[in-house]
Amino acid sequence: MNILVAIIAVIAIILLFTGGFVSSLNFLLWVGIVLLVIAAIIFLLRFLSGRRV
Repeated sequence: MNILVAIIAVIAIILLFTGGFVSSLNFLLWVGIVLLVIAAIIFLLRFLSGRRV
């Protein structure tokens, strides 16, 4: 599951940079933000719960 969170975070960062540099692909900025928030929530839930699911 940690690998999945890492992959989501990397994709989010790539989409954030792509959306920021290319104005015609502005929707990628929002997709990147949403994916980054999802990855952060999953990481925090796993970190705070202490479970290794």
